[in-house]
Amino acid sequence: MINDLKKDSELRMQKTLESLEQGFAKVRTGRAHPSILNGVMVPYYGSDVPLNQVANVGIEDSRTLIVQPFERTMVSAIDKAIRESDLGLNPISADAIRVPLPALTEETRRDMQKVARSEAENAKVAIRNIRRDVLGDIKALLKEKEISEDDERRAGEDVQKITDKYVAEVDKRLAAKEAELLKV
Repeated sequence: MINDLKKDSELRMQKTLESLEQGFAKVRTGRAHPSILNGVMVPYYGSDVPLNQVANVGIEDSRTLIVQPFERTMVSAIDKAIRESDLGLNPISADAIRVPLPALTEETRRDMQKVARSEAENAKVAIRNIRRDVLGDIKALLKEKEISEDDERRAGEDVQKITDKYVAEVDKRLAAKEAELLKV
């Protein structure tokens, strides 16, 4: 029972790390990467769909993304969706859409660093919330007399070790992202 709770908490914390990586992918660096456009939603026959469902996104060179719509009629809608996204990008339309990534200024790098830190802090909060939930479940088992106080204490220590491991992993990934952002 306790092992199931620990495994569940570890799985949930792992999903939090995956979510953090997705958040970091949206924080742009000086290099072109297709995942920068993952959050862009495009109107397509009356509903908003992710950009990667209406076009191929690739890298033309180190500072330019190329978006090739599946339908030629979608060029203007994709162009508009990229412009209106909060990414600060200005695409150039033709048959395919070229998205040049501007060089990051020192101020922009600092702003992106703040966004990355915010994403990391949100991940840490989520991990701590998972810990709180699991500890609450363990206390409920103690209250129902399904486990002893010693088991509850040991399980609490184990959950704390798991939490510390994942918080350290978040810090490690944040440090790597910050180094990537500050690299000119």
